[in-house]
Amino acid sequence: MADEKSRIPPHQAVTPKFPVLHVGPVPRFDPKTWDFVVEGLVENPLRLTYGEFMKLPKTVSTSDFHCVTGWSRLNNKWEGVAFKTIADLAKPLSKAKFVTIVAEGNYTTSLPLEDLLDEDVLLAYGFNDNALQPEHGGPLRLVVPKKYAYKSAKWVRKLRFTEEQELGFWEQRGYSNTADPWKEERYA
Repeated sequence: MADEKSRIPPHQAVTPKFPVLHVGPVPRFDPKTWDFVVEGLVENPLRLTYGEFMKLPKTVSTSDFHCVTGWSRLNNKWEGVAFKTIADLAKPLSKAKFVTIVAEGNYTTSLPLEDLLDEDVLLAYGFNDNALQPEHGGPLRLVVPKKYAYKSAKWVRKLRFTEEQELGFWEQRGYSNTADPWKEERYA
């Protein structure tokens, strides 16, 4: 990896901590009733139980994490399923250009499908060799290292492939839809 200084976007400060920020309470997780749904513009809609999801091919990725509030945490080791694996299973239609990520409490965010297909984007259930703790998004969190962390939704339950982009929770409240930390795209 590049030296630490070159990995920190403008106006960010490195922290060894992993601050906890989210909207609403931490949801309760029951592996017996939890499911993961893929719908919308796909050939193969999916509904996976927790056990089925955990049997998908595992990937491990180390990346940096940048919060719109100004902190960055370096060298985070994530374990989970590559977004591309889910896309390959669901087979997006050619007109699918975006994906809305739906989390517990109807929290949403959305990204271009092209961005989500980057090799470092994953649906994480592990963090630094442990299960991803609920306050950090466990049992399942989207991780999109090239975007501010509000695009890395916690408690993911559904992916909806769409032709037009749907604005998510923070984007409807004035935050940037592109969320590039290197361009300081914090607000619309």
